[in-house]
Amino acid sequence: MNNNILIGEIGEDIALKYLLSIKYELLFKNYKYKFGEIDLIFRSFNSVVVFIEVKTRFINSYQKWYTNDRFYPEDKFTTQKINKVNMLAQRFVGGHPFLIDDEIGWRIDLIAIDFFEDGNFLIRHYENV
Repeated sequence: MNNNILIGEIGEDIALKYLLSIKYELLFKNYKYKFGEIDLIFRSFNSVVVFIEVKTRFINSYQKWYTNDRFYPEDKFTTQKINKVNMLAQRFVGGHPFLIDDEIGWRIDLIAIDFFEDGNFLIRHYENV
């Protein structure tokens, strides 16, 4: 397994625990369709179905001191990726209409995580991107 996949899995686990801690209910993890995958699908505390994209970066001790030389996980959620997640979410909604409340609807959120080599992390949750 390469480092990027491992870092991505660590980020998804962090996001999963965070969302459960704020009373979200897990519906699906790694929902796959022929043209892509949605990292996490939850129902929020107010019953909105939320499609979660998780972006994680690993920061070692050298990078902490050279902040101009690093990217932010948010930068990896490009317009192309947003469009793909949106298409996957629409596909999911079409196949699972019983999960969606027509009055409340659904949304796409981004969770961006800075994961440090000492095991600490910073998490940012952007709703309705």
